Amino acid sequence: MEAIIVKDSNGNLLNDGDSVILIKSLKVKGGGTTLKQGTLIKKIRLTDNEEEVDCKVDGMSIVLKACFLKKK
Repeated sequence: MEAIIVKDSNGNLLNDGDSVILIKSLKVKGGGTTLKQGTLIKKIRLTDNEEEVDCKVDGMSIVLKACFLKKK
């Protein structure tokens, strides 16, 4: 099985457990909330898709596109 390579908006490699920062405010579908630009997200988990990461923010488990993230 080939390892999935996930890169942030600056081209840095992301790994399970990394901390990232949002580079853009994002509306959460179905949640009725907005994640603000600059929000720190800890302990991300990689998914089967190289463009997405799984994480928990404010108790919600959500999937974010890696292009909106910057490695801390």
